[in-house]
This record gives sequence, C-alpha cells and structure tokens, in this order.
Amino acid sequence: MPEPQIRFEDGDAYERSMGVWSRLAGEVFLDWLGPSPGLRWVDVGCGSGAFTELIVQRCAPKEAQGIDPSEGQLAFARTRPAARLAVFRRGDAMALPYADDSFDAAVMALVLFFVPEPAKGVAEMVRVVRPGGLVAAYLWDFAAGGFPFEPIQAEMRAMGMAPLLPPSVQTSRIDVLHDLWARAGLIAIESHTITVSRSFASFEEFWTITPAGTAMRAAIEKMDPTDVEQLRSRVRARLPTDAAGHITYQAVANAIRGRVPI
Repeated sequence: MPEPQIRFEDGDAYERSMGVWSRLAGEVFLDWLGPSPGLRWVDVGCGSGAFTELIVQRCAPKEAQGIDPSEGQLAFARTRPAARLAVFRRGDAMALPYADDSFDAAVMALVLFFVPEPAKGVAEMVRVVRPGGLVAAYLWDFAAGGFPFEPIQAEMRAMGMAPLLPPSVQTSRIDVLHDLWARAGLIAIESHTITVSRSFASFEEFWTITPAGTAMRAAIEKMDPTDVEQLRSRVRARLPTDAAGHITYQAVANAIRGRVPI
C-alpha cells in the first residue's frame, strides 16, 4: 500500500509549528460545523492530536477516536489531556480499521492532501459514518497561497528551489473538494473559507518554530549555508513586521462538509 510522501514523526516539534495553526483553524472549523454534543467522532490523520483535543474540549463527544500512520505523532497525542477520553491508534486513512456505521462524524483536519488517493480516504470516512452522519474536512489553500509556510516556500521558489508539496495538493481547491464529496455520494454539501492569524515576537522566533518538525526543516538543513542565509534574508523582508519586530500574518484554509444519505 502506498505511503504519503511527506511524514511527520516529531510530535513535540510539530505541535509548536503546525499544531498551533491547526488549533486556530480548528476552532473556526468547529464553530462552522456547530455539532451537537454526545456524538461518536473519528479524527482521521489525527497527527499530534491537536484537533482531537478540540473535539474533546468543545464538543462533549460520547466517543473520540484518532488514527494516524506516525507512531511519533501518536505518542505525543497520547500525552494530551484529551487522552482521558480519546483513543489514538495507528492506521491508514485509505483502510480505516473500523466497522461500517461506527461513527456519527468523521473529520480530516489538514490531512486529505497527504492521502495518496483522496477519493479512497473520503470513501472510507463515508463507510464508517452512519446514515445521516457528518463527513467534513479542512485543508490549507495552497493554490491561493494560504499555507502557513508560504512565506518560506515563496522565497524558495524565487531562488529556483522546489519546496516539498503534499502528494495530492490539488485536493485543497474548493472545486476539487466539492467534486470528491459529491462523487462519494454525500448530500447537503457546503463549503467555507477559514482565515486565521498568528503572531511571533521576532523573526528568530518565527524561523525557529515555523519549519520545526516538518519536511521543510530537513530540506533547509540540506541547503548550502550561503543559500540558507539568503533565504532567511528574503523571508525576513517578505514578512510583515511592526516597529517592535513583531510578525503577524494570515493563513487560509478551505473547509467542506456533507451528510451520508439516509
């Protein structure tokens, strides 16, 4: 079975980097979903458990399951307060280890573009959700420059470098998401744009935290030191910085939801 091309194994570093962005977007996503309490949830591609924890904190679930292919991420997820209720286990988004109709809601938070065959991932969510249940996802809008690491990736491209992209990056487009949900037989399909902001005290804080725990960090570490300094300089100039050196910028995600027919 094919594996995603980009893997995240350092749960702690990933949490400081992408986990914060994930929670910011996840809060807006859950506000939009407006779920009722007492549901049985599965968080597919739960990673470090950032979004699973939001489900536990905000949605009063009857059950919460998180599944991910990375043992490093799962080990971090199991240290969270959410682990008092949530069960984290290893598995494949394209072959979920659950029976049909096991859940009331299945979600993918910033994951579907890492699934080698996105249609299989959506079909599996539909399979494990009961009739009338919710299937939803949100993804960074790569096409519109909404990815939180876009300030670095844009300058890498300008320097003639090819940043690593998710294997199914086109899935982040809202028209592609609509098509996937419709082809999976879901109904009452709706989409939403999520815009979030994050602040850093300085450029050094941004540079230390942002690529940490991701494939981008490994790519930067392989660069010639002269190129790294040039990249740093270009990214610093690109970022919006106030008089005190604080950096605040936005990221944008596309969200989709639908219901399993009754």
